[in-house]
Amino acid sequence: MRDAVIVEAVRTPVGRRKGTLAGVHPVDLSARVLTALAERSGIDPALVDDVVWGCVSQVGEQSWNIARNAVLAAGWPESVPGTSIDRQCGSSQQALHFAAAAVVSGQCDVVVAGGVEAMTRVPMGSSVGHDVGTPFGPQVLARYDGVEGVTPGPLPFNQGVGAELIAQRYGFGRTQLDEYALASHAKAAAAQDAGLFVDEIVPVPVEGGTFDADEGIRRDTSLAKLGELPTPFRPDGVVTAGSASQISDGSAAMLVTTSEKARELGLTPIARVYATALAAADPVLMLTAPMPATEKVLAKAGLGIDDIGVFEVNEAFAPVPLAWLKDTGADPERVNPRGGAIALGHPLGGSGARLMTTLLGAMRAGGHRYGLQTMCEGGGMANATVLELLGS
Repeated sequence: MRDAVIVEAVRTPVGRRKGTLAGVHPVDLSARVLTALAERSGIDPALVDDVVWGCVSQVGEQSWNIARNAVLAAGWPESVPGTSIDRQCGSSQQALHFAAAAVVSGQCDVVVAGGVEAMTRVPMGSSVGHDVGTPFGPQVLARYDGVEGVTPGPLPFNQGVGAELIAQRYGFGRTQLDEYALASHAKAAAAQDAGLFVDEIVPVPVEGGTFDADEGIRRDTSLAKLGELPTPFRPDGVVTAGSASQISDGSAAMLVTTSEKARELGLTPIARVYATALAAADPVLMLTAPMPATEKVLAKAGLGIDDIGVFEVNEAFAPVPLAWLKDTGADPERVNPRGGAIALGHPLGGSGARLMTTLLGAMRAGGHRYGLQTMCEGGGMANATVLELLGS
């Protein structure tokens, strides 16, 4: 029976908005990881059947099918196709799901899955356009005039509002969220200092030198500093920019094939895509679907929460992993052990592949047989993936 294995995974360092990667075109950012993927694996790019690329704001420099443009920018053969997909924040995790499905079904033998977002150059929300009206029709808005048990009245479809509602529903206070954010920065700084990101990062040439380390980590932050930040989503709220993921620039990619094809090509698989799942939930709360997605993927895998050695739960906002922990009962020490998007950043279309590259590194370092990743997504959706470590 055909399976799906990941034989290589790479990412760029994540840049702050208007930071070191601000001068790098998203096509070139994507091409950088494609080139590194081929170099590190040793595969002939001509063997790649498809490049499936996540990107949320597919407008401007990220339009006209950025996947195909990245292939050409990388100097890969013109015979290699590419397609761009948008499942909001989970776009490049979904790219992996599509790649795995393609090789398992026999439609392809070798697929690259990844994504990019240059949020400095193509700002979040720019794909909505101007003077086009709300993306939500009256029938949709009429269905959601409040969330039972947490707030009255009509609500906008806004992830920040969703984070506030989750905090209200679960009883998370401002200090608890700030403490979580502070811990994310501390874990990321410790991982960076220990060189744990070095193997997964491909340096990016930039004006004046080379960019090779995530720059969102705030080593000088404190509870006092976090406590001074305003609450933009509600005047009396608890969520701030400090307890939210950072707007970022970055890209990541994975090489996916079958065990049989890997042997034929002399490639060594890192992990098997053991199970995948999707879920959708309340679009106003927006960020709660990782819980049912986790339940579904564990059921598919025939595993329990305690069977998973390490988790990546995207830190879109601090209430998301905190609510996920409360609902699943997972060991907090196994969740985002190298920090998360609050510290490392969240380049939307590239984040799923970035998290998975980091997850693979943590699995290998700790000898964890199983790892699980889940991400909340705009519109109230989520992806979940279980990986099985191989060769250890």
